[in-house]
Amino acid sequence: MFEKILIANRGEIALRVLRACRELGIKTVAVHSEADTEAKYVKLADESVCIGPAPSAQSYLNVPAIISAAEVTDSEAIHPGYGFLSENADFAERVEQSGFVFIGPKPETIRSMGDKVAAKNAMKAAGVPCVPGSDGALPDNPKEIVAIAKKIGYPVIVKASGGGGGRGMRVVHTEAALLNAVATTQAEAQAAFGNPMVYMEKYLENPRHVEIQILADEHGNAVYLGERDCSMQRRHQKVIEEAPAPNIDRKLIATTGERCAKACRKIGYRGAGTFEFLYEKGEFFFIEMNTRVQVEHPVTEFITGIDIVQTQIRVAAGEKLPFRQRDIQFHGHAVECRINAEDPFKFTPSPGRITDWHTPGGPGVRVDSHVYADYMVPPHYDSMIGKLITYGDTREQAIRRMRIALSEMVVGGIKTNVPLHQALMLDAQFLKGGASIHYLEERLADINELKVD
Repeated sequence: MFEKILIANRGEIALRVLRACRELGIKTVAVHSEADTEAKYVKLADESVCIGPAPSAQSYLNVPAIISAAEVTDSEAIHPGYGFLSENADFAERVEQSGFVFIGPKPETIRSMGDKVAAKNAMKAAGVPCVPGSDGALPDNPKEIVAIAKKIGYPVIVKASGGGGGRGMRVVHTEAALLNAVATTQAEAQAAFGNPMVYMEKYLENPRHVEIQILADEHGNAVYLGERDCSMQRRHQKVIEEAPAPNIDRKLIATTGERCAKACRKIGYRGAGTFEFLYEKGEFFFIEMNTRVQVEHPVTEFITGIDIVQTQIRVAAGEKLPFRQRDIQFHGHAVECRINAEDPFKFTPSPGRITDWHTPGGPGVRVDSHVYADYMVPPHYDSMIGKLITYGDTREQAIRRMRIALSEMVVGGIKTNVPLHQALMLDAQFLKGGASIHYLEERLADINELKVD
């Protein structure tokens, strides 16, 4: 096992990794920007290193500074968390070339899965169901592009091969709009990702977003830890996540999960990862793989009892997975609400000093947050300041506990999206389960109807 790990991230995930390390008896190094000097995880870490000014490009994305911090502190491994450099194959490669262990997949795996075309081809080869679409990148010939779209059937969606996070995609409903959409997406992809390659898929009009969590070691073992429903989204950003996904046949989940684990064994995957699917009319369609720990991993931890972050660390240290698929049992239901520093209905960011901070408690309640009273929420980063997770024997109990937890949560000095979550915990379609990825945006079209006192 490692003696010291550098945490190359910030916010609640930095604190989450730090706690996992402390439980394993591993010393920690927190790197931070000038804006995060007073952060809780910086104070709790065994050592801390300032790696630059507030802007991410000069700190959390500053690879030479992070590598230097690992060198001067004699760290053995680097945990990238999520976001920032967590899925950057060049960073993972640089970490390993510098003599450290990257707590995640091998650089070549990250590179392969980061290319949506390559990832889709790899999944097809492993028997994972994919959205009908083009065989690889779109050709240069306009006539061929039109023919591909006609074969798939409108509407189609044009996606950047190197894209992610809801960027680099365009829905096309008619042949007349196709070629212009392809050209525009190619230009955007080049500007945003340095890769103009695009591909085409059938646009599923009313799907759910369901993902399957996997864990794999470097000894050829891989398991799936069930699924999460992340369909409550706004502008492709998740707002609420839950596990298991309501109203989906368990045999279908098991079959799809086994295929995902098989795919991991086939590509030599190492660490934690997530297969993201669109689910519609009783079928799963693979869209991408995230080669890191997810924001929503706590709901899976609740229903399986498995510490995903600790397992990441153990696997990176060369250990075998301590369990097989038959050992994994699923119990109860968990719901996660992302707590953001923003106006709950206008969604404008609300950075500033938190004057009051009171978090809920009780059976089945978990709060993952780096925030405290008098903490200054900086304007430079993502607006998420924490996650509220509740667990129950049933979905209904988990939701009831979430309502109570939200009512107890006090955040003074800034605005948060807690009122939005309170409204959604009473929403008829959410309570029914199985809302599509478009549902929340459609509900937000009538903000006054959604608001609650």
